[in-house]
Amino acid sequence: MTLPPLEHIVYGPIQSRRLGRSLGINLLPAGMKVCNMNCAYCQYGWTRGAVRYRGQGSGWPTVQAVEAAVAARLTRAAETGELIDRLTVAGHGEPTLHPEFAAISDRLRAVRDHIAPGLPIAIMSNSTTAGWDHVRGGLTSYDERYMKLDAGDPLTYARINGAGGVRGSLASVVDALARLPPIVIQAMFVSDANHEVENCGQGPVSEWLAAVVATHATAAHIYTLDRSPALSTLRPVPARRLREIAEQVRTAGVPAAVFVPGRKETRIIEGR
Repeated sequence: MTLPPLEHIVYGPIQSRRLGRSLGINLLPAGMKVCNMNCAYCQYGWTRGAVRYRGQGSGWPTVQAVEAAVAARLTRAAETGELIDRLTVAGHGEPTLHPEFAAISDRLRAVRDHIAPGLPIAIMSNSTTAGWDHVRGGLTSYDERYMKLDAGDPLTYARINGAGGVRGSLASVVDALARLPPIVIQAMFVSDANHEVENCGQGPVSEWLAAVVATHATAAHIYTLDRSPALSTLRPVPARRLREIAEQVRTAGVPAAVFVPGRKETRIIEGR
């Protein structure tokens, strides 16, 4: 079964395959998945209904509420000596869709600097809003930007990510990523029992690799299913194939790390 949407702003910390003990921050309305994609592999199930800005009166957490929740949780961690490796804005949808994303991002950095200086702040985004001016400004507040890119050709992109509601083309997303401060590409590779929704074959991988190089990413994180996906016919990609993909990334000059379900992390393959 897929996971239910989150009910709180702060959750965890959870043990992340990629980010260690990560204290999650959810900027989406409680209990409501809000996303402009409809990824077949999403652990929160399918996106239902049209996505639009609903304003602060319709469930979006306020800047003040986010600040208070994160400050309280970091203070508690400091008082008890709790280990936290990162603050990570993620949640059950696309966090950059928050109407006040830039203001929240600035406030999160200020809270971190005051209570837990040196603790990295990360964000996980589906990359579709990377060209929006206010989002680009907000993204500069983060120490680490993990940006989704699961495909390099429009057909695979549409099948994997259900990107029909995304403004602009895949090419515009890649161009916007190339103009951001340093990013890490996060890529989910899946196979499909019906061979309809998958991106692990050599054709899609070659197209994806060209797009990764075009983004000027500092690294790529390569992984596969670890939880129940929205589309029940999806299957994990074997670790051997993930490592083959990572070797192609390395050959292209981009450092790559492979993350295998059930293991914290495999070796990091450095780019040339």
